[in-house]
Amino acid sequence: MTSHHLPASVLLAGGGTAGHVSPLLSLADCLRRRSPEIAVTALGTESGLESRLVPARGYPLMVVPKVPLPRRPSPDLLRLPVSLRAAVAAAERAIDETGAEVVVGFGGYVSTPAYLAARRRDVPIVVHEQNARPGLANRLGARLTDFVATTFPSTVLPHAVVTGMPLRIEIARLDRGARREEALGHFGLEAGPITVLVTGGSLGAQRLNTAFEATVGVLRGAGVQVLHLTGAGKEFVPDLTGPGPTYVVRPYTDRMDLAYAAADLVVARAGANTVCELTAVGLPAVYVPLPIGNGEQRFNAADVVAAGGGLLVDDAALTPRWVHDALLPLLADRVRVDAMAEAAAGVGERDADEKLADLVAWAAARSRAGQR
Repeated sequence: MTSHHLPASVLLAGGGTAGHVSPLLSLADCLRRRSPEIAVTALGTESGLESRLVPARGYPLMVVPKVPLPRRPSPDLLRLPVSLRAAVAAAERAIDETGAEVVVGFGGYVSTPAYLAARRRDVPIVVHEQNARPGLANRLGARLTDFVATTFPSTVLPHAVVTGMPLRIEIARLDRGARREEALGHFGLEAGPITVLVTGGSLGAQRLNTAFEATVGVLRGAGVQVLHLTGAGKEFVPDLTGPGPTYVVRPYTDRMDLAYAAADLVVARAGANTVCELTAVGLPAVYVPLPIGNGEQRFNAADVVAAGGGLLVDDAALTPRWVHDALLPLLADRVRVDAMAEAAAGVGERDADEKLADLVAWAAARSRAGQR
C-alpha cells in the first residue's frame, strides 16, 4: 500500500458498458475503504448502465452528453466539435463542483471529455484500460498523463504499468474451496460430479446456449454436472430423463462468487472482466470470443491461454459435436483440469483495485508537489 495520502475528492469517468462501470465501482469501493471521508463522484451519461448502477452503489453521478467517436466518416463526425465542446464543458463543471483533485478515466464515451476537461483545469489524470487492445479515448488519455494502468501486459500504451482489473471484493477475495459446499447448495447442485459453468454474461450467448441445450443428455451421461446461465429470457427446460447428475438452468445470478465456487471449469465469452475474474479465482476456462468488434476478446484471453490456463475456441466451432469430441475428453482428464486451474491462478491478479488506488494517490502527491 502506498505511503501517499489519497486526495480529498476524486472524479471517476466511465460508462456505457459493464466493462467500464464494474472497474470504476471497484476502485470507488477501494478508495472508500481506505479513506471513508473521501468524496468519490462518478461521471457518466443519462442512458448508460452507470445511470442505474452508480446510484445503487451509493455514489453520486454527474452526467455529460454522450459523444460517440466515429471510427469512419459519418454525420456524427461533422457534429463532433459541437457535441464534444458541450461534453467538455459539462465535465469541467463536474470538476469545479466536486473539487476533484484527480480524474480517473476508464475509457468509453465519457472519458474523452473528462480527459480534456482535466487537462484544461490542470487536474492530474489517471487512465485505466480494461482491454488488451486500447480504445480511442484511452489512447488519447494516455498522451495527457504519466499515470496509465493496463489490465494486460500485452497492452501498448505510453507510460503503462500493469495493475490488472479492479474486481468486486467478493470475487477478489473468494476462496473457492471454502465456499464450495455453500455454493453447491445455493444452486441445487450435487457434491460429487465435475461441474461446468456455462455463461454468456448478463445478455447470454446464443451460440453457447444452443450447443449445450443440444447436449444435455450427452453431458449427464458422461457424469458431468452443469450450471448454465443463459441470459434473461433465453432459459430452457433441460431434459433430465435418464441417469446422471443434474443440469441447472438459470437466466442469471447475482451471486457469481458462488457460481465460481461451484465450478471446476467454465465455458464463457472472453470479455476483459470475465477473463480477469476467472484468473483471479483460479478457474480454468474455455474462452469463446465474441466474433464481432475489433477482435479484442481474442486478445483478452491470449495471456491466460498462452500460460495454459484456458483454451480458445472460435465461435463457429462451438457446436454440439465440439462438446462431445473436445469438452468431454478434457473433463475426463482431472489432472489436466487441475493443472489448467493452477496456470490460470498464476496469471490472475486479486489486488488490482489497491494498485490503481496507489496510482491515484501517487498522481495526487505529484500534483501537490507541483510535478506532472
